[in-house]
Amino acid sequence: MLYGFLRNSKVRIGLAVFAAFLLLALLGPWFVSAVLGTTPRAIDYDALGQPPSSDHLLGTTLPGSDVLAQVIVGARGSVFVGITSAVLATVIAALVGVPSGFLGGKLDHGLTAFTNLFLTLPSFALTLIIAGYVQGAAWWVIALIIAAFEWPGGARTLRSQTMSLRGRDFTVAMRMLGESKTRLVFAEVMPHMTGIVSAMFLRACVAGVFAEAALSFLGIGTTGSVSWGTIIAEAQGQSAILNGLWWWFVPPGLCIALLGTATALVNFGIDEISNPRLSAANRKLMKRFRRAARTVQPEVAR
Repeated sequence: MLYGFLRNSKVRIGLAVFAAFLLLALLGPWFVSAVLGTTPRAIDYDALGQPPSSDHLLGTTLPGSDVLAQVIVGARGSVFVGITSAVLATVIAALVGVPSGFLGGKLDHGLTAFTNLFLTLPSFALTLIIAGYVQGAAWWVIALIIAAFEWPGGARTLRSQTMSLRGRDFTVAMRMLGESKTRLVFAEVMPHMTGIVSAMFLRACVAGVFAEAALSFLGIGTTGSVSWGTIIAEAQGQSAILNGLWWWFVPPGLCIALLGTATALVNFGIDEISNPRLSAANRKLMKRFRRAARTVQPEVAR
């Protein structure tokens, strides 16, 4: 399974881009201070609002800050919020959805009602209200708020898959052999949902990055640190579009789009592996089979 997963070209490209952004988030601040010799808030009074040049590869902002330094350092705020919110949302979805689907009964009714309650809530509006109430909070608080409204859909998916696996022959056999419910859930059922959980995590990760950028753009995100969302918000607040400073907001926007594309590629690869009809190798084999069939039919007709 792992070999087939890594052999898929879409998965390899997606994971490579995702790993590059993760490396940028981990080492970005060190790279900016030690290699570039600047900070994202340092001001160059001789280059206010300058386009890309040899001194500033991605140009400068209207106040004179280096855009490249801001984009590199901003990766930490955006990627960390996305990954943390995705981990929290996935864990909550698994803890709610899997026991609900496997154990059934009153526990299932209670957890399903709890999940449906969160599904019916206006999540984006509540996220805006809570984020506005804790305005200026640390990045992990923003990640916690995003995760609180990101898990219900995943919990519903895991519940339905668990209900399907609960009646399979291997789980019934293990139950008859006296296996505990805890071992059945975590050692027998959960490994069969690795693909779903992986896709859920990646989707939640990019949703967290988008949500952080949206909150920062609206001015209610992490105001104390630099992120891709805060860069775009500052560019919008100082009329970068009207002043023609495209290099201020395009790089962080491209980073967000590229990260979303990388997670989409990995998800496409997971779909191809879990669904043989979508496999590129199988599609090529079917085309060869159809061409061979068209060649043979006229000869048989003679």
